[in-house]
Amino acid sequence: MGIREEIDAAVGAHGAWKQKLRNAIETGECESTPERVKKDDNCSFGKWLHHRMDEQYKKSPFYSEILSLHAAFHREAGAILEMALNGEKEAANDKMKLGSEFSKLSASLTAKMREWQEWLDTKGIQ
Repeated sequence: MGIREEIDAAVGAHGAWKQKLRNAIETGECESTPERVKKDDNCSFGKWLHHRMDEQYKKSPFYSEILSLHAAFHREAGAILEMALNGEKEAANDKMKLGSEFSKLSASLTAKMREWQEWLDTKGIQ
């Protein structure tokens, strides 16, 4: 899979995780654990960012910021999942609201990944 496809897959997967968090808040159950979710190298995008990405892309002006945003997204998602699994629905829902840290991180990460794709386009990289 090329870098553009990896980024597209990551955007979709992180959107799906937001739905998994909402489900966990409602049901108090999840197939994953907060500890696992907090680690940013467990998801496929994180594995790619940390271990499989071609070194040339790590030198791009976007890599370090995306790495940082991705890690922060996972820490916040793990904290929300922990609340959900502990039955703290209201607190977990508050952490998911528009304008919350999680919401801001999610939007920033997605925007930065899309910006990276646009930059790749200007370089003719697929």
